[in-house]
Amino acid sequence: MILDRKPFAEGDIIFKEGDEGRCAYLVQTGSIEIVKEGYGGETRLGVIGAGGIFGEMALIDNKPRMATARALEVSVLVVVGRSAFEEKLRKTDSFVRALLNILVRNVRDISERL
Repeated sequence: MILDRKPFAEGDIIFKEGDEGRCAYLVQTGSIEIVKEGYGGETRLGVIGAGGIFGEMALIDNKPRMATARALEVSVLVVVGRSAFEEKLRKTDSFVRALLNILVRNVRDISERL
């Protein structure tokens, strides 16, 4: 399996809240900010550094992106496509897959309350 690497400049948007999730990202270098738009403006949900992964929730539950991802600095991301992700997930125990779905649902529910 060959994975693409994509560079992003500081301030670049990787994806926006509401976008369709076609891939997840592994941070090779740099850092990515995850923000959610609300009544009072943006709320920072977290920062993902080297070795971290983000964007996986949309691949697990096939729902739109729940937040926006933006590069905080020059960053290189490894792009994990849907087919590669689903192949890995298929090899996972059914209990773990069910647990992932529950966790994603809980995170989305909490996020909606922000």
